[in-house]
Amino acid sequence: MAVYRINGQRHHDPIDNAPIEEFDMNIALIGASGFIGSALREEALQRGHQVTALVSQPDKLQPADNLTIVKSDVQNTEQLSEQLKGFDAVLSAFSGHAKENVREYYLQGVQSIIQATKEAGVPRLLIVGGAGSLHVNADTLLIDTPNFPAEYQGTARGALDALALLRNESELNWTMLSPAAEIFPGKRTGSFQLGKDDLVVDADGNSRISVQDYAVALINELEQPQHEGERFTLGY
Repeated sequence: MAVYRINGQRHHDPIDNAPIEEFDMNIALIGASGFIGSALREEALQRGHQVTALVSQPDKLQPADNLTIVKSDVQNTEQLSEQLKGFDAVLSAFSGHAKENVREYYLQGVQSIIQATKEAGVPRLLIVGGAGSLHVNADTLLIDTPNFPAEYQGTARGALDALALLRNESELNWTMLSPAAEIFPGKRTGSFQLGKDDLVVDADGNSRISVQDYAVALINELEQPQHEGERFTLGY
């Protein structure tokens, strides 16, 4: 049986058991064709959830059972709020990697997603965060360390801004999951450590997680909330 850990305690991974009916949710997934969004889409579908993929380029996705594909513009708050009505939860894997001013574009997108989620009356928003906002020690964030890649600064700063925005949010039930420092295509093990605001590292000091296990953790949180109104993280 695959397991995951919360503060050293082992928990079973529900997907290894028979399908649990009450976990059949109607989910809106923003950014469902991206690197992390694709893993979230496959994990949610594998567990039997109904997934509506809100994407800017629908032709990037292939039809699948329980999957509805909708063209969407995250920056169009009015349109987005109409598209989000009636869902049990919004999962956002929105990213601004391809834009020139990544930080500004990303923050504007997150603001739009927050507003649209509230206007649509969706009870929960789960959002993909960045590792850069995690603490490597009491006084230093990962983003401020000398070896943090320059090409990821814009995205990381935008994610840090988004976290501050969420922490000031009083109306919305939100959760953000920051990945380990290295997130990569790998295996779905279902076994990892969870943390809060500090970078999770292994015995050798490495901070790593597969995108498949990242998806396990976020869908676990969707099904059995443990971090409402806060950010958490994970790693091996």
